[in-house]
Amino acid sequence: MELNRHQIREIAFQTLFALYTNDQTDWNDFFQALTDGKYGEDYPEYLNTLISGVLDHRQSIDDTIKKYLNKSWSLDRLAKTDLIIIELAIYEMQYEDDVPEKVSINEAIELAKKFSDDRSRKFVNGILSHTLEESKK
Repeated sequence: MELNRHQIREIAFQTLFALYTNDQTDWNDFFQALTDGKYGEDYPEYLNTLISGVLDHRQSIDDTIKKYLNKSWSLDRLAKTDLIIIELAIYEMQYEDDVPEKVSINEAIELAKKFSDDRSRKFVNGILSHTLEESKK
């Protein structure tokens, strides 16, 4: 049994949340705990790609997010869940050529539905829609 990309994105979100809370989090141990070890010893390559990608490009990704925040807002004011969901989607939109941008946005909205609330879903969609428009210019 193998994880699909949607499941991998959920685990990447949860892992990044854990890492942002405790930077000593061991990705593989966390993956094993989340999945009860039912997917074997090694976590999927795409999970590594997402987590490493967001961490490696975080400054650039966060700079993109800042462009679309209301002037009175900062990244610190965003709910951690929303920030991580947006970071994952922007990472995919900007660095993963095999993932259509609209898929990244739809997946982010699904994550927001599961891990956040309706207002957050609309906020996530707004930021990512602006990012998509900008990338088309």
